[in-house]
Amino acid sequence: MMGGYPFEEDCEFIWPHTLVLVGKTGNGKSATGNSILGMQMFKSKRSSSAVTTTSESKTIALEDGQTLNVIDTPGLFNSFFYIDFVGKEILKCISMATDGIDAFLVVISVRCRFAEDEKTAISRLLTLFGRKFYDYMIIVFTGGDELEDDDESLEEFLRDSPKALQETLNLCGNRCVLFDNKTKDPTKKSNQVQKLLSLVNTVSKNNGGKPYTNEMFTELKKCTQERDEQQISMFYEQFKRIYEMVESKLKETTMRVEQVLAEEQTARLKAV
Repeated sequence: MMGGYPFEEDCEFIWPHTLVLVGKTGNGKSATGNSILGMQMFKSKRSSSAVTTTSESKTIALEDGQTLNVIDTPGLFNSFFYIDFVGKEILKCISMATDGIDAFLVVISVRCRFAEDEKTAISRLLTLFGRKFYDYMIIVFTGGDELEDDDESLEEFLRDSPKALQETLNLCGNRCVLFDNKTKDPTKKSNQVQKLLSLVNTVSKNNGGKPYTNEMFTELKKCTQERDEQQISMFYEQFKRIYEMVESKLKETTMRVEQVLAEEQTARLKAV
């Protein structure tokens, strides 16, 4: 399908590119995907409940004939999703990105100010995809219209942001972009997409033009090509064990932090 935005001549892209949208429900993943594609291809509405219920992939051909693949995922790390669902969706996402992933777009709303569950979600992604995840990570802040209404720039927003968000930005090379998914201004629409694609180009160059891949990608691709259902099932069970281990460690860490905070509060009350 033809669509999207014209490319600037000074952008040196290696195509096709595959971008994966991840983030919490309500942060505007689907709306961001539509902004990138330049048309309404993903179902999107402002809601605290999940609109995207399964991973979807959409492809457009740009004016120069190059292609862009965008994969929209459900809020995989919302607390109400069961491990079986998360596991199947992660594998589905991987199988859609047949040649690897060129960038993970972590979508965060400026309204959230990087809540604890967002930090936890990134920790889970890091555990599942490995340290290389940061090398392919770009943060897309949604709610550009809200910052504009408050007469606040992205730089000002980030200066006052929580330390955890600043640390996360530092780990991904400070690659971030602000999106206004409500704007009707064609120039603004084009400019924000161009900024994002420029960051994708930077990610590609930094990684030697090689998309993200790991053992999971390689094994799943091989199993899919061979139609080996038994191997795919074994692969899925292995993923479930890894995910359960991640959840267990996160719960232990959370309990320890809560215990320390409770002890500190008790000590302060006694000192009064």
